[in-house]
Amino acid sequence: MSHFVDESQLNVRGGDGGAGCVSFRREGPVAMGGPNGGDGGKGGDVWLVADHNVASLLAFRDHPHRRAGNGVHGKGKDLHGRSGTDQIVAVPEGTIVTDMYTGDILAELLHHGDRWLAAAGGRGGRGNAKFLSNKRRAPSFAEQGEHGEERWLKLELRLMADVGLVGFPNVGKSTFISVISAAKPKIADYPFTTLEPNLGVVRLDDETEFVVADIPGLIEGASEGKGLGHQFLRHVERARVMCLMVDLVAVAFEGISVAEQERVLLEELGRYRPELLERPRVVVATKADVVDPADVDFEANGVDRFVMSAVTGDGVRPVVGALAAAVDEARKRTPEREGVVLLRPVLTGSVVERIDEHEFRVTGRDVERVVALNDVSTADATAYISHRLERLGVDKLLAKAGAVDGDVVWIGEFSFDYRA
Repeated sequence: MSHFVDESQLNVRGGDGGAGCVSFRREGPVAMGGPNGGDGGKGGDVWLVADHNVASLLAFRDHPHRRAGNGVHGKGKDLHGRSGTDQIVAVPEGTIVTDMYTGDILAELLHHGDRWLAAAGGRGGRGNAKFLSNKRRAPSFAEQGEHGEERWLKLELRLMADVGLVGFPNVGKSTFISVISAAKPKIADYPFTTLEPNLGVVRLDDETEFVVADIPGLIEGASEGKGLGHQFLRHVERARVMCLMVDLVAVAFEGISVAEQERVLLEELGRYRPELLERPRVVVATKADVVDPADVDFEANGVDRFVMSAVTGDGVRPVVGALAAAVDEARKRTPEREGVVLLRPVLTGSVVERIDEHEFRVTGRDVERVVALNDVSTADATAYISHRLERLGVDKLLAKAGAVDGDVVWIGEFSFDYRA
């Protein structure tokens, strides 16, 4: 059973903010103490962080929920609540984060330490001490804590490699990577031995080092989803150099020429991502220990080919040298990609939508926050909400939209009767 997981769903939720406190000074010498309710603490955030010590998305397969800590409520004597604890979620390097419902790419965490705010914690509510003014000497209300953000994400792991080994099943990719690196992939004599991609680090000297990805075998039609299909083709996307491996045994005993094998492999890569055909590539004929290369018609088409046997080691060194040179040249031409994090702008302003003849809905971050954070059941708080909505221009927007006395106005989960 494979333990490599390269796709997963993740539910993230920021912590809820703590509620503000309603409190008044009660010291003996003070005849009429003022408000001293403290603010609630901010809810914790959920961060996704790329970590080179994490190899797969296995941790999310059975436990997809991650939640940050809630903020603590404020107390009297101007004591503010403690902020909630952030939740740091470690993901492998090369993780692509998309919105599960829209499919929009939200972040690419490519390198160790790249981080992205997945769900912001809710703001803590202000205590009644914050509402003291010349007109409001004894505010009897405080704000509730704001709920943290919650969303479903799709995580997709695309391996980071300099060289992608591409070939038909059982062509010898796993054997080759086990010989040139410390990787120990499963090796057996049947198709689709490799059910998960393997990474191997090849180190020639202190200055020459590159990463090779052993991609599961392709078959004709893989770009259309046949065989392992798109599930693993996407791991080739980030490879700087393509290493096409063709099978001499198939040439000698099945009559499938080297050129035909190349044609099918390149066709599948091109159908999946046409730009892959522009990557530097090295073509290697394998299993020279079984078939004499002199008996094979290579039908050269301008691409340098190498012949090797990963089992005996014959021809392996020139192949590794050619790959190292191709990687070095590709690195010079294409600088290291930086991780991408999309910043979502905070929408400002309000929008009035007519639901039916006598019903309206007002949307907008500031407007909804005023209503959601305040206690609408007290006259003092309701008066404050009315004042804030007027300052935000909601009354003018409703009048412009044609609202009349008695119409119902929805803001968030609450409804109000409109008074002109």
